[in-house]
Amino acid sequence: MAQGSKEHRMVFDIRGRRRHVVKVVYAILAFLMAASLFLVTGAININSIFGSASSGESATSSFEKQAENIEAKLAKSPGDEDLLASLTRTRINVANTMITNGVSGQSGVEEVKQQLAQASEDWSEYVKAANEPAAGLAIQVAPALFQLAELSTSGGEALENVKAGVEAQEIVAKARPSLNSWSTLAFYTLFAQNYKAAEKAKEEAAKFANTKFERESFENKYEEVEKNAKEFGKQLQAEKAAKSKSSSAGKESLEHPLQGLGGTTLGG
Repeated sequence: MAQGSKEHRMVFDIRGRRRHVVKVVYAILAFLMAASLFLVTGAININSIFGSASSGESATSSFEKQAENIEAKLAKSPGDEDLLASLTRTRINVANTMITNGVSGQSGVEEVKQQLAQASEDWSEYVKAANEPAAGLAIQVAPALFQLAELSTSGGEALENVKAGVEAQEIVAKARPSLNSWSTLAFYTLFAQNYKAAEKAKEEAAKFANTKFERESFENKYEEVEKNAKEFGKQLQAEKAAKSKSSSAGKESLEHPLQGLGGTTLGG
């Protein structure tokens, strides 16, 4: 997520109960993505990729039609590996162009969430059909699943999407081993609350550090992410405990499932 400007704008304009949920989860995942890409430099001009708002809307419609065509083909050839991969990628493209155009209001948020949820389902079907899932697709799926986690209505739902993102990133790390791919996996795995596996990913990432500075930078970032991940874990436990006490307490926990983490995220 670009950080070159002092002005911070939420992608989604949300009001009401879900505002608190999305706001905090968004902050956590924004931090996570920034942390995973801490070795990457240089700015990306979004407009150079997607063009103006009008061209973005046209791209969204084009991707939606493409998805419909692929679904029609899948109806005749269910379980086709190539078609499932193409549909997964297309769903992600639809969601990304929607976000680029600017999403506001509950209906817009739900549309993005629906596309990402469908991409997640298509990805699951693709993994079942593929002898060896492609890293080129997994590298698109992993961040998309974290975007889906961003839109979750509870900490538990967010956690499941994070875990799915970890599985996709693991494919990337094993197929394209590097400091960035393994460090990303380590950070994701921390938020998935699997600290033992995160340590293993950390060890693998450290092998690709070319200098002492790179290694120390990674280790320091890992410690920072680990602290935030543990705070996230505490809030998950609090939400679980609240749900088990009573339905009314459970309802309140859904409103603020990750409350208290805002100050621990990057720039918080």
